[in-house]
Amino acid sequence: MKMSSHMVVHPTTSVALGRRRGRKPGFLGWALVFGLCAILIFAVMAFGAVDEWSTFTFEAGAAVLFLLWVAKQIVSERIKLLNNPLYLPTVLFFGLILVQLALRRPAYLYVTKYETLKYVSYGIALLIATECVTEDDTRRRFAQIMSIFGGIYAFFSLVQALSSNSKIFWIHSPKFNSGMIFGSYVNHNHYAGLMEMLTPIPFVLSMGHLLKGGKRALAGFCAGLMATTIFISGSRGGMIAFIFEAVLFGALAFGKRRSPRVALGSMAVCFFILALLFFLDKGQALSHLGDLEPGIRLNITKDSLRMFSRRPVLGWGLGTFPTIYPRYRSFYTNLFINEAHNDYAQLLVETGLLGFGLMLWFLVRLYQYGLPTSRRWEFQWDWALSLASLLGCTGILVHSFVDFNLQIPANAALFYVLCGLAASKPLETLSKPTRTRSISDESTRGHQDPSGNGDSLEWST
Repeated sequence: MKMSSHMVVHPTTSVALGRRRGRKPGFLGWALVFGLCAILIFAVMAFGAVDEWSTFTFEAGAAVLFLLWVAKQIVSERIKLLNNPLYLPTVLFFGLILVQLALRRPAYLYVTKYETLKYVSYGIALLIATECVTEDDTRRRFAQIMSIFGGIYAFFSLVQALSSNSKIFWIHSPKFNSGMIFGSYVNHNHYAGLMEMLTPIPFVLSMGHLLKGGKRALAGFCAGLMATTIFISGSRGGMIAFIFEAVLFGALAFGKRRSPRVALGSMAVCFFILALLFFLDKGQALSHLGDLEPGIRLNITKDSLRMFSRRPVLGWGLGTFPTIYPRYRSFYTNLFINEAHNDYAQLLVETGLLGFGLMLWFLVRLYQYGLPTSRRWEFQWDWALSLASLLGCTGILVHSFVDFNLQIPANAALFYVLCGLAASKPLETLSKPTRTRSISDESTRGHQDPSGNGDSLEWST
């Protein structure tokens, strides 16, 4: 076998890749990974972190994680930030909120300050996910923890639904019980939103080569169970979002090559979900599709556009929608409209064109850097978790057209974590070979800085 010398790997790049793959996260690194998983799970179990006590606890946990991350930077004697494409639009959006507060533009200043603290916590979650869930070990552990939690939580939610006494955990009566409780959420749509983001993780793992034998079967079972509860919960937006995720996965998985094994596996999961759905609910879950009153959501969206027209640039202020909306409501109802039931319309009302434009920029960069992760998802933890994260983000973004999942702290935090993971450049991209004329020519460039690809920014302290 003859090997050509015209295709070589840059030696310094290989060394850099080896260092990154061989580097251990250390005690603080693992503390940050497990801490991130802990606050995400806590927020879900604490009724979505919508109550004051749970919101405060979630924000305090995020602050502790940030301090740990700062300590990790100090201990390593180097301030390092990966060049994640989502950082800039995120920082600019935070700057926009500060401008709103500085100019005293919000219609309800206290509420905007309160919501700002939530967005700071979301930003910390995105930062920790991007900076600490990077190596193979940390990505594998994060995927395993969230898959196991998702499967156990889905099983608990199913048991609770079958033996419901209209109380969460069978003991807690929420302040506003609308009869749509599912899992630890007062609203079944928000439970479906959570599962839309979690289900792709075990599903992608079960379709690839990263797990073997019983572990792969267990991942497939967890994915099927989690997806089944989306349908049993009766969330129409959740059902549509999950189907959209499945279509996107099929397009990405089969776009460049056809895999009969993946195709058969996907069909098996779908049949399992439908069979379990009809067995447990006798087909009654599909009857929920006719319960929606589309006129109400459409009227709220139209009213939101009228609200936007009054303050089109900076908006009314973050979190002020329920305060301002009664003045613009165009229909009669005895219900309190607390959200726009459309995250895009609500963002447009509260932050104006500037905030909406930054959101679009954020999403464009998410898919610009996230879509290439579909290349080697079957063989690398980097690619697999990035692809699963992108699918989860897609599901919640579709659902957001008809609901307000991103106004729920637990779901919003998980969304930003998945965005950070999806847009992070996998480590394997550093190992691309460099084409040169000869090995001697390559050696003359051996002293070039391998970080010239913009993978990270580092400052020695």
